[in-house]
Amino acid sequence: MFENLNWWEIGALFVLALLIFGDKLPNVISDGLRMLRNLRSMANNATSDLSRELGTDIQLADLHPKTFIRKHLLSEEDEAAIRRPLEGLGRDLKRDLSGIKADLTDVARAVEPAVRRDRTGEPGPGGTGAGSQPAEVTPRVRYDADAT
Repeated sequence: MFENLNWWEIGALFVLALLIFGDKLPNVISDGLRMLRNLRSMANNATSDLSRELGTDIQLADLHPKTFIRKHLLSEEDEAAIRRPLEGLGRDLKRDLSGIKADLTDVARAVEPAVRRDRTGEPGPGGTGAGSQPAEVTPRVRYDADAT
């Protein structure tokens, strides 16, 4: 519930609650907990009524529309038919991403001597000595160090 709050923020909220409610804070906390218990019992009663009316066992998590349709309206054959076209997508995506990664690695290796020459003023591997022209002119690679 409070995953995004650290201990200092929770402590500050508690001190703020003490300042606002003062002596009535224990009563406010007990009223809040009583309200949560009532809401939970109402939800449990609603799911039990729905289970009784539908004739199946329904949990509170089953009331999410996607879960409800998958569990109570689709048969296993229907669900398998829906999933069949999507089975190979994960495998194909991994294969395509590994190919892209290999291509990017090749590009980085090809550009590395030019980048090294631009940074140090000295030729990279396979370059020529100082003062002479390189065999092929490579375009200067510009990049933003903050964006990478």
